[in-house]
Amino acid sequence: MLNTPSSRRGMVVAPHHLAAQAGLSVLREGGNAVEAMVAAAAAIAVVYPHMNGIGGDGFWLIAEPGRPPIGIDACGAAAAAATSDMYRTQGHAVIPSRGPLAANTVAGTVSGWGAALDAAKGWSGRKLPLSRLLEDAVHYARDGASATGSQSRFTAEKRSELEGVPGFARIFLPDGKTLAPGSLFRQTDLASTLERIGTAGTEDFYRGELARALAEGLQRAGSPVALGDLEAHHARRVEPLSVRLRNAELYNMTPPTQGLASLMILGLFDRLADRQGITEADGFAHIHGLVEATKRAFLIRDRYVTDPARMTVDPCGFLTGAVLADLAAKIDPARALPWPQSGPPADTIWMGAIDGAGRAVSFIQSVYWEFGSGVVAGDTGVLWQNRGSSFSLDEKAVNALAPGMRPFHTLNPALARFDDGRVMPYGTMGGEGQPQTQAAVFSRYGLLGQELQTAVTAPRWLLGRTWGAGTTNLKIESRIGDDVIEALRAAGHDVEVVTPFNDMMGHAGALVLHPDGTIQGASDCRSDGAVAAF
Repeated sequence: MLNTPSSRRGMVVAPHHLAAQAGLSVLREGGNAVEAMVAAAAAIAVVYPHMNGIGGDGFWLIAEPGRPPIGIDACGAAAAAATSDMYRTQGHAVIPSRGPLAANTVAGTVSGWGAALDAAKGWSGRKLPLSRLLEDAVHYARDGASATGSQSRFTAEKRSELEGVPGFARIFLPDGKTLAPGSLFRQTDLASTLERIGTAGTEDFYRGELARALAEGLQRAGSPVALGDLEAHHARRVEPLSVRLRNAELYNMTPPTQGLASLMILGLFDRLADRQGITEADGFAHIHGLVEATKRAFLIRDRYVTDPARMTVDPCGFLTGAVLADLAAKIDPARALPWPQSGPPADTIWMGAIDGAGRAVSFIQSVYWEFGSGVVAGDTGVLWQNRGSSFSLDEKAVNALAPGMRPFHTLNPALARFDDGRVMPYGTMGGEGQPQTQAAVFSRYGLLGQELQTAVTAPRWLLGRTWGAGTTNLKIESRIGDDVIEALRAAGHDVEVVTPFNDMMGHAGALVLHPDGTIQGASDCRSDGAVAAF
């Protein structure tokens, strides 16, 4: 954990240290938190390609002192040609998880960069050109960065299903080999693409020369995404969802993300903790309460959350005090609700930034599964997401595929404003585990008084299936006490003990701005990340 008390201050946290440093360098030059986050987002797309990329989607929460937070939804919709009939005609009962037919939605994250920079145009301070913000990313792409151990490991594990996908082997298997940890990894095509964005602007990704190159590369590979789909895409500025706790207001993203579930879990647990007098972090009551709150929130998420244009209920209705109190009262403090639910794997990054003016950003960016669809769009170096593989071909399903439909998103950045003036952007990667890790970190720090870095480092748990796991039980890191594990089993939880500091538990991070100007930051030792501050 780092603390910075200076009035000339700034802090960035990211799951890769080079991304944190890229954002910090922008803050040092007088850039604001949004500009720092764009720099970090571009850099991490280069140096952590198995977890995210500019061929994916992104979501922002931006909090300026004295103003309501704003959200930016940079989620791409399904292509016009992506229909259930198209998949069935080609002999598919479900959408493939890899390859060109998995690359069926527009990549929205670059549009989110542009929308966030537009939102910050009226802010005081120095304005840095986009080419400067992407400078570090271009450097790491062209001159190379060391491949991380996780990149090497996931490349080896997923090689059999990805090496035949158009463009993948040329970029990620140079000379036909998996890069060893520490090997220099260059992406010269991606460097040129990032340079183009820096000079022509983010709009070029959707309505310019770059858009044409992307569409041509995708169509040649066999993806249904065409130029018209890119041209029709725009990021959206939205009002975030929020929930009131005893000592803070929490914010998260609107559907199609699972932000509703993240807020509901903490809203339910806050009421459980008050009713049951829960004061100890990581004991039976804490973990059991959060797991049971997770089940209640996920049942609502899975029933209702989809593209907001198709939702039949207002998500805000589930965040009222009366509804949360009613749901909390149904949670048995001693017995586990049976849980047959399952969820998808996902690969994502979360990052946070706070600048010297107290402006805070919570940001998340993803290609969905590790390396997304595996498709690299022609000579652009852009690895395309497989977010649309989560669509159902069942027309009656909540997340049914249709042209222009936005897919359900596990992504959700979080932010809290405490009654005492503290501001806390926080989040994690980890698909089904994102709301659960957010709940663990925030409840430890914000409700039970644990120190920030301890709240991030402490052992975690995961209900459901993620990162390709074959079970939907309650997985708990072995550092949790044996007495707590046995108490959970006795309550009816199907507990599986996993190794400590396990990747499946996500790569969390958090920043806290205090009223006196001090900033605290915590990074997750499960990642390759860092807190960077001055």
